[in-house]
Amino acid sequence: MSVSQLVRRLNAEEEGFNSALDQLLAWEEEQEEGVLATVKQVITDVRKRGDEALLEYTNRFDRQSLCSADQLVLDAAAIDAAAARIPQEQYRALELSAERVRAYHEHQRTESWRYTEADGTVLGQKVTALDRVGLYVPGGKAAYPSSVLMAAIPAKVAGVPEVVMVSPTPDGRVNDVVLAAAKVAGVDKVICIGGAQAVAALAYGTKTVPAVDKIVGPGNIYVATAKREVFGVVDIDMIAGPSEILVVCDGHTDPDWIAMDLFSQAEHDELAQAILISSDAAFLAEVEASIAKLLPTLDRSDVAAQSLRDRGALIQVADLEQAMHLVNRIAPEHLELSVEDPEAWLGQIRHAGAIFMGRHSSEALGDYCAGPNHVLPTSGTARFSSPLGVYDYVKRSSIIFCSEQGASDLGKIASTLARSESLEAHARSAEYRIKE
Repeated sequence: MSVSQLVRRLNAEEEGFNSALDQLLAWEEEQEEGVLATVKQVITDVRKRGDEALLEYTNRFDRQSLCSADQLVLDAAAIDAAAARIPQEQYRALELSAERVRAYHEHQRTESWRYTEADGTVLGQKVTALDRVGLYVPGGKAAYPSSVLMAAIPAKVAGVPEVVMVSPTPDGRVNDVVLAAAKVAGVDKVICIGGAQAVAALAYGTKTVPAVDKIVGPGNIYVATAKREVFGVVDIDMIAGPSEILVVCDGHTDPDWIAMDLFSQAEHDELAQAILISSDAAFLAEVEASIAKLLPTLDRSDVAAQSLRDRGALIQVADLEQAMHLVNRIAPEHLELSVEDPEAWLGQIRHAGAIFMGRHSSEALGDYCAGPNHVLPTSGTARFSSPLGVYDYVKRSSIIFCSEQGASDLGKIASTLARSESLEAHARSAEYRIKE
């Protein structure tokens, strides 16, 4: 395969670049005909028939023959047994990763606060953890134990009393590493269900599945559609798009390193996006050569090749200043600043899910064990959203405790504003507390 077939080349200085970049970045989730109707039917069925519907869907879609909804729940002994079956080195890696993720997220804890005004009025904010959250974990080949750690540990740091994990087990096969991750992360309950029916059960509750306040975790088109449908009944984390990486390099990093960093996202799936930006044309050519050399060595070379061919790019810019403008325009999920002095450019970055600074900070470390969360905004949503964190598992209540004098002084303001809105009861309620 020739280099020119592997990944496109773009130049920010050439005519037509902006439209070419817009086309490259464009992505809309596939909406297969009938998916929404199917999901709505499943949700309605689970709401009406509860465990009976869950059992039927699980037996049908996961090719099982369970007789009771109790069989959907894994007890502690089964989880312990799964954890014991994996290599000790793997279990220890989960523990080490969990320690780092927990330590990082401890810094995100937000405490309640209040202050007292001169007249004795107290104002403040009460921070309270959600009562229960649901964690959706895909089954089969798409199972990622690292995502269990990233979703469950911040919830526990936030103080959530109960984390319920749902994950399908096609043909009755459990994923031992995923269950080991659930044990390490402190998941409280594991239920072997998946698909839209699992989302519906978490949102509305059944005899076996407790209703939750928030659902987090990725899934297929049916899961994503179901999450959209139940939003409002419960909160959701996000509707995640394909994985993304944007590397900005000054031309002085080993081109093999950069090629492999691009592969680290391209191997996820064919829709993943990997982009390199550099002002050094010769370096871009070196990375092209590294891609051609290293791609055949990957187990998932076919997936990575299609990702690079369809959605990847090597972009030449005039200078790093122009590169920073493109970074903010793209608003990537993962950004690597593989440059000599990343601190000098950090201040110019306004939109990015996670920023990896320097030549040695590979995105792969962030996926597993650096500490920050790897559940990140995709498809340009880093313009307005943030990584999953402790703050996603708490809610805030305002505190207003008026003194007698405070109620009198504020009552005059409230009365005036309420009457300007023709809301008499509001005004009179405030006026009753005005001191003569």
